[in-house]
Amino acid sequence: MKKIVLLIILLFSASSAFAAGGVAFIDLQKALNLSNAGVKAKAEIGQQVKKYEAKVAAEQESLVAMKKELDKQSVLLSDEARGKKEREFQQRAKEFQRFTKDIQEELQQKDADFTKRIIDEILIVTRTIGKEKGFGVVLEKAESSIIYGDPAIDLTDDVIKAFNANN
Repeated sequence: MKKIVLLIILLFSASSAFAAGGVAFIDLQKALNLSNAGVKAKAEIGQQVKKYEAKVAAEQESLVAMKKELDKQSVLLSDEARGKKEREFQQRAKEFQRFTKDIQEELQQKDADFTKRIIDEILIVTRTIGKEKGFGVVLEKAESSIIYGDPAIDLTDDVIKAFNANN
């Protein structure tokens, strides 16, 4: 349904777009991934992931050791002492789950923030280049379902170069 509506809109706007200079496209995902800012953002998030992986691994090892110790001592401990140790273990396991969930949410939010900021800047550059080259319409390759686009009207590399030069 979305594609049909898009095609109808494109058909109605095509005559004015061609009159204004034609149609071009950009691959935003490629521009995001290959721009200097995109590469830097990926590296920064990757570093944070590695930092957190070490903390997560250490806490997992600690929980495994705690569980083994609990299992070893369970026959030697009184019911009250065993119950207390089990509650302590369960509390630490819950804290660990919250910690990993918080990490995941933090990293997803950082990725979303980086992506939005970079794409907003890429779109500004795209508009400028589209106007400079005289295009009436610039479409996004994936969102517009472009099956084929002549490389002559693909602005992606030009946008990446201009975006990198601005940053």
